[in-house]
Amino acid sequence: MNALDYLQFVLAPQVLNGLTLGVAVVLVALGLTIIFGLLDVINMSHGEFYAIGAYAALALGAAQINFWFLLVLVPLLMLPLGMLIERTLIRRVFDGGDRHVTTLLVTFGLGLIVEDLLKAAYGPNTFRPPTPITGATEIFGIILPNYRLFLVFFGSLVICAVAWVVYRTRLGAMVRAAAFDRNMAASLGVPVSLVYAGTFAFGVGLAGLAGVLLAPVYSVFPTMGRDFILLAFTVVIVGGMGSIWGAVVAGLLLTQVQALASLVISPVWTDPIVFGTMVAFLVFRPQGIFGRLGHA
Repeated sequence: MNALDYLQFVLAPQVLNGLTLGVAVVLVALGLTIIFGLLDVINMSHGEFYAIGAYAALALGAAQINFWFLLVLVPLLMLPLGMLIERTLIRRVFDGGDRHVTTLLVTFGLGLIVEDLLKAAYGPNTFRPPTPITGATEIFGIILPNYRLFLVFFGSLVICAVAWVVYRTRLGAMVRAAAFDRNMAASLGVPVSLVYAGTFAFGVGLAGLAGVLLAPVYSVFPTMGRDFILLAFTVVIVGGMGSIWGAVVAGLLLTQVQALASLVISPVWTDPIVFGTMVAFLVFRPQGIFGRLGHA
């Protein structure tokens, strides 16, 4: 195989797979990093919210609801769920002694409960929703599935829209102010309690949207949240706990490393390379590539 054939048939498809996975991971990590950046809550149940979004899309799709409508409907349905959990669980333990440990344990337990409920409701089977966009497109001799191209394009739009809301709007300014100093923000008239609840719900809604988008690619099964959240946490830590652009950069870089490394070494070693990168950042640069949501 000459260099051109290697580039076209081996390297380029791996780069596309890494890009698709990168956008997918960033979509899951967005809500995670926003919740931590504002609330200081390490939400171990975030993967289960992603799974709930996928199962909701599966159930509503079986009821003949159009996929394009689901992209709006499912995140909206997830918002009150996020508000309820923030009000009834997170807020009750937030002001305790060690909020990080307490909220981590509470959300970890919540994730286990949700996973078991999904198993009880749908069984351990794997479901594959129909792909809403079929066919493939040839670009420079490379056959690219149309839905994966849509996922990269639409996911990029969502990422840019979230960043615009956080960094360029009045609502985003209130979120960042509460993240930086909630007492000062409250003294200036920012409804911190409502901002906290709304931000947690927004993060849950983003997880639900990711579930709708990724279900046709990665299938739907009860442990799908646990499998995806490990990589999402790695992205959040490497990018900077609470930094949106940090999550984007880290997500795209780490998934490309994972995809390209599988070409030269056994795929068994790609996950240790990614998680080893996370450990190195925790040791030598614990703040990550960027900073916190309230600082950067």
